[in-house]
Amino acid sequence: MKKLIRYFKESHIELKKVVWPTRDEVLTSTKVVLISTAIFALVLGLVDFLLVQGVDLLF
Repeated sequence: MKKLIRYFKESHIELKKVVWPTRDEVLTSTKVVLISTAIFALVLGLVDFLLVQGVDLLF
């Protein structure tokens, strides 16, 4: 039981050291992730389409 209590105390101390991002930083990061994901999905979709067209031409 003492180990569990010590674990929570140490966890609380470590959480005080964390530098949490601001709201603006979170929004900016989220936008970057969403745009990057959309671009990556479009590129993969185009590659898939081209590969399917290529296979259809061969067979």
